[in-house]
Amino acid sequence: MKATRRDFIKAATVTSGLMMTGVPTLAVAETKPKQAQRIGVALELYSVRGDCATDFDKTLERVAAMGVTGVEFASYHKYANDAAGLKKQLDANGLKAAGSLGSAGGGFLGTADFQGDALRRNIEFAGTIDCEVLTHPGDGGFCNDAGNKHLADVLNKAAEELKSHDMFCGYHNHAAEMAKTVGEKTWWDLFAERTSKGVVLHHDVSWVAHGGQDPVEMIRKFPGRTKRMHAKPYVAHGAKGKRDFIGYDSLDWKGIIAACYEVGGTEWFSVEQETYPEGKSAMQCSDISIQGLRAVLSDTKYGKLYYE
Repeated sequence: MKATRRDFIKAATVTSGLMMTGVPTLAVAETKPKQAQRIGVALELYSVRGDCATDFDKTLERVAAMGVTGVEFASYHKYANDAAGLKKQLDANGLKAAGSLGSAGGGFLGTADFQGDALRRNIEFAGTIDCEVLTHPGDGGFCNDAGNKHLADVLNKAAEELKSHDMFCGYHNHAAEMAKTVGEKTWWDLFAERTSKGVVLHHDVSWVAHGGQDPVEMIRKFPGRTKRMHAKPYVAHGAKGKRDFIGYDSLDWKGIIAACYEVGGTEWFSVEQETYPEGKSAMQCSDISIQGLRAVLSDTKYGKLYYE
């Protein structure tokens, strides 16, 4: 998802060779215009948490068969104390760690996990599985001024420590964070102002809509801050003919995709399926939303980039 040292060396070698042969490097640059970065599609494993608890290894196999290239963790389950074992399973299934809301100590990450020795344990675990972003799944104090400021301070400090590891921290919204504080400013706006660019605004577009805000506008409002996005369906109250799956719901998915590509700095769409309608299993529902997102992607100008 990002340039490697080998890429830079290769680019430098090619440029040097062109200069020696008298070919203007500017002309080469003009013939190869800059292209949007491909955004990967992952599954947030909270979608199939029951399956993970029953047979985590088998679940990874089944998820990989759905065609995603990454997974996002809500918990490490049986691998909570075995990062090397988890990395081995990811590699065996051709999956990347798209991000994590899970703690190396088990369960979800909490505010304490972004401080002191706990942060260092989580950095070590995430580094072993090549996970670049650690996301706070929610803090009860977010929607009051003192709690919001405290959390911003904690994550700003964590972001500084993570920077030396080429990693980031982030915060995942629910509906409450979209509520207004003073005037037109939301608690989310306030948090964004108080945090550095090293703190990812992990937009859950379904919860943004539940909170009365437009996900497209929210992503565009904070350029470069949506490195990770939770792609989750949302059916508006009273909407007819809609289904609780991506591509069949009420969200403007083409607008969301365009915002992520054009300004969001997004690297992964993490599909999250929290409801299991129509009598279908968690796996079946997750697969429908994954394929729904892929279908929408194929019908945008970014489809060719995604399917290359």
